[in-house]
Amino acid sequence: MDLEDVAGELYAVPPEEFIALRKARQDDARADGDRPLAKAIGELPKPSTAAWACNVLVQAHRAEIESLVELGGLLREAQESLAGDQLRALNRQRSQLLNALTRQAGALARERGHRISSSVEAQVEDTLRAAMADPEAGEALLSGRLTAPMSYSGLGTTGSRPDLRLVPPPRATRPDRPERPATAVGADAAERRRQREEEARRAAEEKRLRELAEARQAVEEATTVAAETRAAAEEEQFRVDDLDARRSELQARVTELADELARVERAAAEATDELRTAERHRRTAERQATEAAAARDRAVEHLHALEDDAPPAR
Repeated sequence: MDLEDVAGELYAVPPEEFIALRKARQDDARADGDRPLAKAIGELPKPSTAAWACNVLVQAHRAEIESLVELGGLLREAQESLAGDQLRALNRQRSQLLNALTRQAGALARERGHRISSSVEAQVEDTLRAAMADPEAGEALLSGRLTAPMSYSGLGTTGSRPDLRLVPPPRATRPDRPERPATAVGADAAERRRQREEEARRAAEEKRLRELAEARQAVEEATTVAAETRAAAEEEQFRVDDLDARRSELQARVTELADELARVERAAAEATDELRTAERHRRTAERQATEAAAARDRAVEHLHALEDDAPPAR
């Protein structure tokens, strides 16, 4: 047993089970004579509900979270060269993916018997958003050891809600062409100025073409990313739909079993009432039989007495 194994186990259980399991693992370490490990285990902080849901999501769908973090890096690069309409389209794709993964985290929590509130879901989405926007936040999420939710303000992970609105960069200005002197100062000077102007013009044109090529490449890459995120979002929606259908089936089965249980309970109550009535009738019949037997015995005794008192026959 080492600290990494214990941490992986602790941050996978629901928060309400964390303290008891941490105490058990401390006792195990002490029993093994490893007091430093026991102390380190005792210092592991309990995660919030949102942090636990994120840890569970990473453990169950690590590949999707790695793709989410990688997509965040691509978006950070793309925002420097894409136009506003293209960025808004990518932002919509990002929001769909974030929503799908947030719903998946809620579904995983429910499977583990822990229904999370809307405020906790918002914290989960903020954490995923921070992981896309900040590389360090992405590494923290992928560790599966979060103890508190994260958010992003645009300058790093903070305690406030994120502000990730993207705007296109300002347009590059063309370099000013050097003005020709009002009067010529000689053929050599004029030629040198002409050469400098031509070099500046060629440099500006090369820069424009290079920026244009880079922008086109960025558009192609962003288009590919948008298609991939759309496919990922649709896949997550399919999973959500499947889980929702399964939940509906189980709920219908629960309702059916509840109705059957109620019917059986009513039948059992009716049988109990009938048993009590039959028991009363039985006791009444036994009492009447006892009384009739006693009356018979008295009649027989009376008959015998009369027979004994009768004179002998001649």
